[in-house]
Amino acid sequence: MSSCLRLLQKLADGAFHSGEVLASELGITRAAVWKQLKRVEAMGLAVDAVRGKGYRLQHPLDLLDIGEIMQRIPAHVDADIARIELFADIDSTNRYLMNESRPHEVGALICLAESQSNGRGRRGRTWVSPFASNVYLSIKWQYAGGPMSLSGLSLALGVAVMRVLSGYGCEDIGLKWPNDIYWRNRKLGGILVELAGDVSGPCDVVAGLGLNVSMPEHSDRDIDQPWIDLQHVLNTRTPSRNDLVARLIEQMLHVLHHYPEQGFTIYQQEWQRWDIVKGKSVCLSLPGSEKQGIVQGVDAEGALLLDTGHTVETINSGEISLRIQT
Repeated sequence: MSSCLRLLQKLADGAFHSGEVLASELGITRAAVWKQLKRVEAMGLAVDAVRGKGYRLQHPLDLLDIGEIMQRIPAHVDADIARIELFADIDSTNRYLMNESRPHEVGALICLAESQSNGRGRRGRTWVSPFASNVYLSIKWQYAGGPMSLSGLSLALGVAVMRVLSGYGCEDIGLKWPNDIYWRNRKLGGILVELAGDVSGPCDVVAGLGLNVSMPEHSDRDIDQPWIDLQHVLNTRTPSRNDLVARLIEQMLHVLHHYPEQGFTIYQQEWQRWDIVKGKSVCLSLPGSEKQGIVQGVDAEGALLLDTGHTVETINSGEISLRIQT
C-alpha cells in the first residue's frame, strides 16, 4: 500500500493529526508527510493545517479497505480470488489489469482504485473519477475457450449489478443496452468489458465497473450527460462502499465463473425486466451511419433487436452507441 493511501487512512476521520505522530505511525519523515499531503491536495481533497493541532481533511472519507471487503465476501467466492489490489490513484483499473501478467496465479485478479486519472468508458470516452466518491472496480478472469463463447457477457454483468442495487432498495433503476446503468433517464454507472487472447482460446476478460456513489457537486462540469449517484437515489441512505464493493465482487464473479456453461440465455428474461428502451423509438449511431427503429428487446445472445419498419435487425454488442430520442 502506498504512503499516500496509508496517510489518507489516518486522516479519513476528519480529525486533526499532528505531523509528528503521522510521521511516526507511517514510518516516514515529516518532510515525506508534507510531500504526501501535497499529493492529497492535488487529488482535489481540501486539507486544513493548523499550528499546534496538525492536519485534517475538511471532509471525512469513506475509504475502501481490502480487509473489510474480504470479511464481507463469502468463503466460496473468496476461493475464486487470486489477488486484490487497491490504489489511491491509477490511470485506469481496466488498463492496469489488461497489462497485468499472471504466470502462476489461478482465479480472479481484482483492481480497485480511489480515483482514476484516465478512467475509460465505452468507445474510448472519459469516465470522470473523483477521489473516494464512487466505485472503480475491474476484474480479470481467464477462459479456456475463445471470445465467441462470451457473447452477451456485458449484459449479464449488468444484471449482476442490478441485483446488488435492488438489494439496497434502489427503485426506478434500469439498464440501457448494452452496458449502461440508469435511474430515471440519468446515468448511474457503466460497464466496460475488454477481451484479449486467441480466437480459439484461451482468452482473458477484464470486466470494469464505474458506479457513482457520492459525486462531488463540481463534477458535473466534466460530464456531458445527465447523471445521478446512489446518495440521491437512496435519499442519503448511502451504503458503505466496502459493503457495496464486496457485494458487487460476489455477484460479478458468479457471472464470470459460470458464464461459459450458462451463457446469456439464463439472464435474458431478467435483462428484459430492467430494459429501459424496449418498445421505444431510438436512433442507433454506427460508424458512418445511423439506424432508427423501435427496440424489441434482446435475443438469446444479448444482441439488440431493432424493428426498422421493414425488418427486425440484429445489432451486436460493442458495435454501436444508443441514445433515447426525446
